[in-house]
Amino acid sequence: MTADREQDALERLVGLVRSRGATLATAESLTGGLVGAALTDIPGISAIYRGGVIVYATDLKATLAGVPADLLADVGPVHPDTAVALATGVRQRLGATYGLATTGVAGPDPQAGIEAGTVYVAAAGPDAVRVERLSLSGDRAAIRRGSVQAVLRLAAELVAEEPG
Repeated sequence: MTADREQDALERLVGLVRSRGATLATAESLTGGLVGAALTDIPGISAIYRGGVIVYATDLKATLAGVPADLLADVGPVHPDTAVALATGVRQRLGATYGLATTGVAGPDPQAGIEAGTVYVAAAGPDAVRVERLSLSGDRAAIRRGSVQAVLRLAAELVAEEPG
C-alpha cells in the first residue's frame, strides 16, 4: 500500500467514524505510536480519537491494554488472539466505540522463532471484530509502515460494514 492509499484509508476511516458520532482508540506494539501519529496529524481529530497505548513490552499488553495474562502465556504477544484482545481491551479501557491494534515482529531478526514481517492487525467495534495476518517484507521502517496502512484499512472496512 502506498502513502496515498494509507491517506485514503485514514480519511475513509475518520470520515466514517465522524459521521457515526463514534470514537477510536489504539493499542500499538511494533508500530510504537505510528497509528496514533497518523490519526493526530488530522486537524480536529480530538473529536473522535480518545487516545492510545504503546504496549511494546509483553507485560504491558496485559496491564495497560487488558490482554489476559493467561492468553499471553499460552500464545505469546504475536498471535491473532493477542491482536484481538488488544483491540477489544483498548476499546473498553479507553471508552471508545472502535479499537485498533498492531502486534508483530518488525525485525530485522526473528523474535521467539517468529520471522520478521509477521504482523497481526485487529479492529474491534460494538458488533464485530476483525483480525488479519500480514507477511510483510523490507526493513523495520517498511514493516512498521505496512502495519499502519493495514490496520487503518481493516478498521475502515469494519466500520463501513457495521450498522450505522
